[in-house]
Amino acid sequence: MRILIVGKNGQLAWELGRSIPVGWQVSLLAHSELDIRSMDQVCDQIVRHKPEVVINCAAYTAVDKAEIDSATAYAVNESGVRNLASCCAQQGVRLLHISTDFIFDGKNYEPYRPHAIANPLSVYGASKYAGEQLVAQFLPESSVVVRTSWVYSSNGNNFVKTILRLAKEKPQIGVVADQIGSPTWAKGLADWLWAIAAKPEVSGVFHWSDAGVASWYDFAVAIQELGYEKGLLDKTIPINPIPTEAYPVPACRPKYSVLNKSTAEEAAGIKTVHWRSQLAKMMDELK
Repeated sequence: MRILIVGKNGQLAWELGRSIPVGWQVSLLAHSELDIRSMDQVCDQIVRHKPEVVINCAAYTAVDKAEIDSATAYAVNESGVRNLASCCAQQGVRLLHISTDFIFDGKNYEPYRPHAIANPLSVYGASKYAGEQLVAQFLPESSVVVRTSWVYSSNGNNFVKTILRLAKEKPQIGVVADQIGSPTWAKGLADWLWAIAAKPEVSGVFHWSDAGVASWYDFAVAIQELGYEKGLLDKTIPINPIPTEAYPVPACRPKYSVLNKSTAEEAAGIKTVHWRSQLAKMMDELK
């Protein structure tokens, strides 16, 4: 199997890169090697590498910055995805594309199924949803869109590392307690993607995160508890629950974005694992 992964420097691509199935030929390209905003670059690289599957991990993910830099967000998350989908369609290549829980408005309060109505609250969410629609338009039978949430890994910057740092630097912190979702260890998502890459008959929209539900406050408390237990922290500090309004940011977030993973589990033959178990494994890597 020949695979081309776009967006080499992100957390997910890093996890994919260190878990390549035996015997597969996998190429990873960073932004400096492939800017998906350029149709010529995209088509040139696809022709050069001749992949059977492209996995798109490239995205504009600066959620708050996107509110004032919408042109760049849409250039990457919409136009860049159009370029990938169009070139894949021309060359008969399957596309696996990563999207986000931020396409939902958070008003359901039951886990979102893949075909629930989208209503993004932010430029980031809207631009990602626009990209999804283009994948479906160009590759209706040979693409997979997988939405995920609250991704972290032992590589790169993320919420887990931020909480560990703040626990060392601050006497106490406040963390939003009224936004509910599911953390996702990037390794688990990478494992799901490899399973799906091996199943060319699978297409459509899926959801993948770790099992269980948490607020950002719950997640932060667990990070500190496990960090102390595993020796990554030599003390603990008070972590206080705060409402969204007490931590103003430019972009609106969904208050509830838990994803229903049942069809993704069935498609890949993989069960989700509870987020706290996954967090513990990732923090073992940090040690």
